Amino acid sequence: MADAHVPHVAHPPSAEDILDGASGQADGPHNPAKQHSLLPKMIPHLDRHLVFPLIQFEEDQADEEEPPAELVQLKFELLKQTNMTDFVGDLDAQTQGLSERPAEYAQKREEVLQRRELFQEESSKLQDLLADPDVLNNLRSDKVANLNYLKENHGVTVEMVNTLYDFGQFQYSCGDYHSASELLYSFRILVNLLFTSTESTDNDKLSAATWGRLACEILTTNWESAMEEVQKVRENIDQRLFSNPLAQLQHRAWLIHWSLFPFFNHEPARETLTELFFSPTYINTIQTVCPWILRYLAAAVITNRNRNFGKNSGGQYQKQIKDLVRIVRQEGYEYSDPVTDFVRALYVDFDFEEAQKKLVEADEILRSDFFLVAAADAFKDSARHLISESYCKIHQRIDIRQVKPLLALPLARGLLTLEQGSLQPPRSFAR
Repeated sequence: MADAHVPHVAHPPSAEDILDGASGQADGPHNPAKQHSLLPKMIPHLDRHLVFPLIQFEEDQADEEEPPAELVQLKFELLKQTNMTDFVGDLDAQTQGLSERPAEYAQKREEVLQRRELFQEESSKLQDLLADPDVLNNLRSDKVANLNYLKENHGVTVEMVNTLYDFGQFQYSCGDYHSASELLYSFRILVNLLFTSTESTDNDKLSAATWGRLACEILTTNWESAMEEVQKVRENIDQRLFSNPLAQLQHRAWLIHWSLFPFFNHEPARETLTELFFSPTYINTIQTVCPWILRYLAAAVITNRNRNFGKNSGGQYQKQIKDLVRIVRQEGYEYSDPVTDFVRALYVDFDFEEAQKKLVEADEILRSDFFLVAAADAFKDSARHLISESYCKIHQRIDIRQVKPLLALPLARGLLTLEQGSLQPPRSFAR
């Protein structure tokens, strides 16, 4: 979770080397999915707790009776600084080939339990006050008056408020994301009620609490709330870091990566986040800091083909395609993979055989990507329709037997795809 200034970013020792080594040993250098794995690029932009499900997905993809030693080591390096002592102890035992966790973890567990009990005692009074309707009804828009009221009538101090933040961080480190979310939410409410915007320390913690709550909502798959937190983080970046463009750039890069979780797990978020990524400040961030995000933007745009954008759905979708093609063309020297290569082959080079070839490779990559695996079938279906649309646009006469291999479909289904997919029907079909 975020510390007092920025999100806590996981930097496990030699993570990229471990991943590269695992990829090379397991699948060889010619496996497209491993060759284009983005996990090493993702890790520096994610909190360690958000990295864990990506590592677990890699382990599940390995399809081995025993998890690869490199991935077990990486999970241990990711989580060894957290309070999840039992789980970390088990990972440590696995890395050392032991039958049970080392004895030192029993002591660590007791220390964590003692600290949790202390936090509960220190924060219980304030949490009870927040649940008391009479107390809440006496709070006003005057922050100074609110603080004085709580001090004089209930003995509330600034330190007690900060304890909620510290307890939230502690619970997050323990992996209790639901409790951490509630504590950080309570802390944020109190800060907004009690402190002015000139108190920079509380502003720093308020920002960190918002990042932390976003992580909690992601890890508990509470997507609607996660999207609310995405918006709060975005506003905070725009307003609080207005005078620091470099910090804005870095924070936007973090938000882009964190947003991938709701992006491909919550259907209502797809349109909102596509618009966010295409906005000038965020597309500039993608091009400057993390061009590999073009894979996800391309996948989102292509799978958006059948979405209802309202009255001007066709025009809005064509604008997204046009913007995507422009950016893929600009960034081709900086980043490419079979997904972006498919876009280039279809819309820049009009090479339909190459587009079909890249679609096959892209399908393999999507099925090996944590964020895109669920969208793989929709991507393939939409991509085939786009091939047929583009082909029909530039040919006056079409031989369905020639088009069939481009779509990798049986003859009858290929004809149906062409008829459904073409924006303007061809003048004739040669059968």
